[in-house]
Amino acid sequence: MKRLLALLIFVTSIANAQYSVKGTMTPPEESDWVILYKIEGAKQKFISNSTIVFEDVNIGGNTQKVGRFELNLPPDAKEGAYRVTYRNSGAGFVDFFFNKENIEFVFNPVYPEESIVFTKSRENKVYREYLDAIATMQRSIDSLQVEYLKNEDKKFKKAYKKAYKEQEEIQEIYEGKSEGMLVNTFIEASKPTNSSSIFDDTQEYLDHVVGNFFKNVDFSDSKLYSSPFIVDKITNYVFYLNIAESQSAQQELYKESIAKVMGLVKDKKVRKEVIEYLITRFANARNSEIVDGLFADYYDKLPSDFQDQKFRDDKVALLRATVGRIAPDFSWKEGENEYKLSSLNDGEKYLLVFWSTGCSHCLKEIPQLHSFMKTHNKTSVIAFGIEQAEPEWTAYIKQLDGWHNAIGTHPDNKWENEVVRTYQLVGTPTYFILNQDKKIIAMPNSFEDVKDYFENGSAEKE
Repeated sequence: MKRLLALLIFVTSIANAQYSVKGTMTPPEESDWVILYKIEGAKQKFISNSTIVFEDVNIGGNTQKVGRFELNLPPDAKEGAYRVTYRNSGAGFVDFFFNKENIEFVFNPVYPEESIVFTKSRENKVYREYLDAIATMQRSIDSLQVEYLKNEDKKFKKAYKKAYKEQEEIQEIYEGKSEGMLVNTFIEASKPTNSSSIFDDTQEYLDHVVGNFFKNVDFSDSKLYSSPFIVDKITNYVFYLNIAESQSAQQELYKESIAKVMGLVKDKKVRKEVIEYLITRFANARNSEIVDGLFADYYDKLPSDFQDQKFRDDKVALLRATVGRIAPDFSWKEGENEYKLSSLNDGEKYLLVFWSTGCSHCLKEIPQLHSFMKTHNKTSVIAFGIEQAEPEWTAYIKQLDGWHNAIGTHPDNKWENEVVRTYQLVGTPTYFILNQDKKIIAMPNSFEDVKDYFENGSAEKE
């Protein structure tokens, strides 16, 4: 009996040692599932999943529907950053810190970051309070700096000094308040890097912001990297802080900002993941020039056992049809004549458009495109129909005189056609503009962009 009692006590203690993560959505999300991940830098590790329970609750005399969910973490769960996801894409997640305590929060799933309120969890309450307080003061400091640059009124100088001092005090208060807590690391790393005195020159101000962006970030701190913190900082620096008006200048800024980041990341494992993250971002944006540079300047210089051939092959395949590349070749028949894209020689430029008779938007846009391109007859048009079957397409192309008309089909799914897959197409119509050598020189997003290119074409695009 003693052994049995001891066993029951042991089992009960283990069950009670689990940590709970409870969330309330108001209003509820349309989906009925949530997934819990552990954040590890640019990657996520699956932990568990649960369902959302929908309830009607009385709030201020009004009945309101909410969604509730509960997830559990085992007693040995690692401290750090976690993410609850409730959508397959977009802003469909909430992040929080776990450090051996139960966590409860309420949020609006449409605006998760802006709306989340922690009702249980000392760590997360302190961190959210800090973020809100420091952000409020930062908006005030930025506003005063901008106003001073506009008219150089001394009252803004005085107000700036006061706001700067208040922000310093807030930082000191929360560093002390969080001492011994997990979030203390993140509060210290988030310390603002404002100048103690206001700037008289706009460029000096901008240079200070860019130059001090990573001042308080320790890239060797595993706690920072095992969270969204480092990746978010890199994202903001590379993609949002360094902005240029022209495409060529923007490419140079991308290269400079990447070089700055890579100069700070020394750990080989972290370095690999940061490079792969940047390659993925730029590959998804079809920026082959930057992706090529990331592979040549950074990824290829990693130790061989840190390189992933499948990752490389996937990204290279994604960029086979993008600006700067020779358009992937394909052939087609028009009556008795056979044509090949690479050997086509009837235009100073080429417009390649992928479309489908099953796309209502295409059926509206293709006739407009056909009419417009008659005024640009030095450009040869190749219209590639993505079809499940030929009859409807064959009838339709009779009105597309003067064009080369090719078709791609597939017995099961038209999107699985080899040419469609090679060009990484996800929708129609999709446009590519090629030079005489069949190098892709532009990828307009719409018919309006095609018109803009041919009416106001820029040499920079080529």
